[in-house]
Order: sequence, then structure tokens, then C-alpha cells
Amino acid sequence: MANRRQPFKNRANGLACAVWNSLRHPGNTQANHQYRNMKKTIAIVEDEDAIRDNYAELFQRQGYEVISFPNRSSAERAFAGKLPDLVILDIGLEDEIDGGFELCRSLRSQSVTLPIIFLSARDSDFDMVSGLRLGADDYLTKDISLPHLTARVAALFRRVAAMEHSSATRALQVGDLKLDMDRLTAEWKGQKVELTLTELWMLHALALHPGHVKSRNQLMEAADIYVDTATITSHIKRMRRKFNQLDPQFNAIDAVYGIGYRWKDESER
Repeated sequence: MANRRQPFKNRANGLACAVWNSLRHPGNTQANHQYRNMKKTIAIVEDEDAIRDNYAELFQRQGYEVISFPNRSSAERAFAGKLPDLVILDIGLEDEIDGGFELCRSLRSQSVTLPIIFLSARDSDFDMVSGLRLGADDYLTKDISLPHLTARVAALFRRVAAMEHSSATRALQVGDLKLDMDRLTAEWKGQKVELTLTELWMLHALALHPGHVKSRNQLMEAADIYVDTATITSHIKRMRRKFNQLDPQFNAIDAVYGIGYRWKDESER
């Protein structure tokens, strides 16, 4: 690529690497205590060295700890001991055409709320929808500007912080739906619904005022993401499928043609 930026100088952070490795051994309580008091950790899984180093340097300059991996197997070994605070994934990883998709699936089996961003050169609707269906919170292409990329990462961390510290949205009960924003959980008729951070925020925005229509822009603002309308639609469809798996009669999320979506009140179901 003729206009590719030259990689920043790769400066390894010895403390971050040592602490990260120690987390794979729970007995090291001193290292665990150190980690809990460190800044947020971003994991980058990207097989091109120059690109991986550029992103690592970018986020280190933003004040994050960064760990990086060239392939799925090395990332999975590290994540088996301790998950980072956020993961940025490419789709093609070395000889695995869809290695990033497989890693996303594995990560979602470990945590439904871990923030995951796909960052790929593949810009087809099929790949984007596939990534979101697997549970990614965002899907970005590599032509994104670096300030925009850091803003999207910061937005995901803001959502996590808002859920952890907001007293106004801790619990919401609307008919058969129960949301607990402290525990990042949703229940439908007493059964847990496995929702991502993005889906939880969208669901909260819809259920907070049953019957009121939320435009796609309003749902974007609620989830603190800025994507096209097709991406919002994909998130809503995925959320519906999760409810339908628990309750085939679920119909509480209603599409309002040309406007957006709403959570039906009890009298309409």
C-alpha cells in the first residue's frame, strides 16, 4: 500500500508483559494487585507487524497498556488466563482466513460483555454482518483515521464506566424484562439473555420508555456508537434472535417503518 504510514518505533513495555504473564498464575497475588491498579489494557490481534506496531504505539501514547498477538493461537493462550479490558481483532490472521471470527466466538464464550472491535481491510456487508452476529460491539475498516479509531475505543470504555458507576440505571423491570446494569445482565421471564454491551445499551434505551419510538440515531447515541443504519439493524436483529431462542413468542421489539424501533408496552402484546 503506497501511502501506508511508517511504523512507529516498537517500544516493549517490560512491566506490562511481566504482569500479563503472571496473571496466568493466580498464586501471584502481588502481580494481580498491581494489575488491578494499572490502566486499561487493550489487546491487538493483527498479523501484519507494521500495522500491529502502529496501533500499539498509538494506544500506548493514549495512556493504555497494550498487548499484541500475530495469530489466534497465541492470543487464545494468553486470554485463557486473563481477559484484557478490550480486544481489537483483524479477521484474517496468518494462514487462517477467518481466524478473527473464530477468536471472537471464543471470546464471547468467555465473556458476553468484553468490548470487541473488528478492525479489518475487509469492507463487505457480509463480513460486517458476520462480525456483528458473532457478538462484536463495533466493526471498523482500516481506512479509518487514527483519531476516529481512538474515539471509538474511548466510547466503548465510557459505556463500561457508565454501567459501573451510574446509580440512575442500576435496575429496570418492565413486565417480563429485567435489566441490571450493575451486573450487566438482562433477563426475560426469569431466563438470562446473553447480550453484548452495545445490545444492553440499546435495549435499555428502548425499554426505559415503553411505546416510545427511538430513531436509529437515538439508539446510536444511547450506545455511544456512530455507525450506519444497517449496522443498527443488524444489532436489533441479533438481539431479537437471542430473545426468540428463549421465547419463540417474543415480539416486544417493534420496527416502526422509516423511523426506528420501540419496546411495546404490555397492552400491545
